[in-house]
Amino acid sequence: MPRSPAPAPPARTTSAPLLTVAGSQLVAAPRTAPRAARRPPSANPYLRLLATPGARAFTTGNLIARLPMGMLGVSAIIMIAGSRDSYALAGAVTATGLAATALVAPFTARLVDRYGQARIAVPATALAVLGSLTLVLCVRYEAPAWTLFAAYAATATTPNTGGMSRARWAHLHRGDPAALHTANSFEQSADELCFMLGPVLAATLCGALFPEAGTLVGAFLLLTGVLIFAAQRATEPPPTPRTRTAVSPLRAPGMPALLAVFLATGAVFGALEVVSIAHAGGAILALQAAGSGAAGLVYGSLRPARNVHGRLLLCLAAMTALMSLPLLAATSTASLPVLALCLLLAGAATAPTMVTGMTLVQRATPPGQLNEGMTLSVTALLGGVAAGAATGGWLVEHAGTAAGYAAPMGAAALALTVAAAGTALRRRPGVSGGSVR
Repeated sequence: MPRSPAPAPPARTTSAPLLTVAGSQLVAAPRTAPRAARRPPSANPYLRLLATPGARAFTTGNLIARLPMGMLGVSAIIMIAGSRDSYALAGAVTATGLAATALVAPFTARLVDRYGQARIAVPATALAVLGSLTLVLCVRYEAPAWTLFAAYAATATTPNTGGMSRARWAHLHRGDPAALHTANSFEQSADELCFMLGPVLAATLCGALFPEAGTLVGAFLLLTGVLIFAAQRATEPPPTPRTRTAVSPLRAPGMPALLAVFLATGAVFGALEVVSIAHAGGAILALQAAGSGAAGLVYGSLRPARNVHGRLLLCLAAMTALMSLPLLAATSTASLPVLALCLLLAGAATAPTMVTGMTLVQRATPPGQLNEGMTLSVTALLGGVAAGAATGGWLVEHAGTAAGYAAPMGAAALALTVAAAGTALRRRPGVSGGSVR
C-alpha cells in the first residue's frame, strides 16, 4: 500500500541570519522579517466609508453644521409667535426665508464650485449667522415687523452643507459606484437624524431657557460646524473656474425631469408635516423620520442598482403605496399608536427615494458643478415642501385632518407619474441623455 507523503514541516519562525560565502569570507545575510498579516477589511460598508482618510473629520463638522437646519425654523416660529402673539406673522417670516433660500442657494453653490468650499462657505455662513442674531435683536427689542422679514431673509446665504459633503464623497470615491451609494445613503440618514432631533432640541431650549435660546444655539452650532468642516482642506474638491461655455446644470440632459420629481417629493414631506401636526401633534413626525433614517442605512448596505432610473421608479411606487397607510389609519380608526406605526412604515420609502434621486443628480451634473446641481435639487425639494404644506393646510381646513393625508399620497403618485414619463421620454430614439443610468 503506497505511503502518503509526509506532511511539510512547519515554517520556521527563527530570526537567525542566513549564512553565505562572499569570496573567502563567511557573512551573514539579513533575513527578511515575516510580514504582518493584514487585517481583513471591514464587512460593514459604513465603517469602510468612514475609514477614508479625512472622512471622519469633515463628517463631524458637517453633522454639527447640519443640526441647526432642523432647529432654526422652529426656533424662529416659537420666538416670534411668543413675542408678537401671532403665528401668522411667524409663518410669514419663515416662509419668506424659505423663498429667499430657494433664490439665493443656487448662486451660493455656484460660487462654491468656482472658488472652493472653504473660501465661500465660511463668509456665507457668517452672513447667515449675522442675520439670525439680527432677528433675535429685532424680536427682543420689538422692532417693526418688516425688520423680521429682512433679518430672516439674510439667513438665505447659509450654504448647503449636505451638498458640500456629498460633493466631497463624490470627489474621494469617483469611479466607485458602491462607495458613492453608501455615502449617499449615509448622508440621507444624517439628514433625517438632524431633522428629527433639531425641532426637539429647539423646542426644549426655547421652553426650558428663554425664547431666543434655540436661535442662538443653532447659530453657534452652524458657524462652529462650518469652520470645522472648512478646515479639512485635504478632502475638499478642487475649485472649477467657470468658463464661458459652461452652462447651468439645470440644462443638463435629464435634470429638468429629476427636479420635477424632487419638487413633487418635497410636496410629500410638506403635506405630511402639516397634516400630522394638525392631527396628532408634531412629536409623531419623529417616527416618520426614524423610519426613513433606518431605511436609508439599510439601503446603503445593499448593492447599488445597475439601472438607477428603474430603481427610482420602484422606490416611488413603494412610497406611494406606503403613504396610503396613514390615510387609511386616520380615516378608519382614531388610534394614535396605529397612526404612529403607519407613519413609521411610510417613512421607510422616503430615504431610498432620496438616495436614488441624488445619485441620478450626481450623474447628470457636470463634474465641476456638483454643488450647484445638488443645491438645485434641494431648492426644488424646498419649493415642494412649501407647496405641499399649503395644500395640506387647505385640506385640513376644508376637509378635516384625516382627509388631509390624501395630500402626501397624491404628491407621491405625482412624483411617480413624472418619473415614469421622464423614463419613457428618455428611452425614445433621438432623445439626448439616454446614457444617464
